[in-house]
Amino acid sequence: MRANRSITVSLPEDMAELVEKKIASGEFADESEVVAEGLRYLADHDAEIEQWLRNEVVPTLRAYDPSKALPIEEVRRRIEAHMDARDRENRFPE
Repeated sequence: MRANRSITVSLPEDMAELVEKKIASGEFADESEVVAEGLRYLADHDAEIEQWLRNEVVPTLRAYDPSKALPIEEVRRRIEAHMDARDRENRFPE
């Protein structure tokens, strides 16, 4: 069993009420359990983000080849052409 360490935290009123509701519902025995569960969830979430960054974002950035990118002027021209075509379609529906 892990040793516990006591700390004091201040919570906004709405969060303190949520902690109290969780205990009153019987979902948790005390404040420590509520906070510990929230921190476990946060740690899991952080780990998922780290994994996503490592497995998807970093490889994508490494594979990026700036020489294959379009100049910003070409991007703007294509967007404007697309928007003009949409405007014409909306003005003169078939």
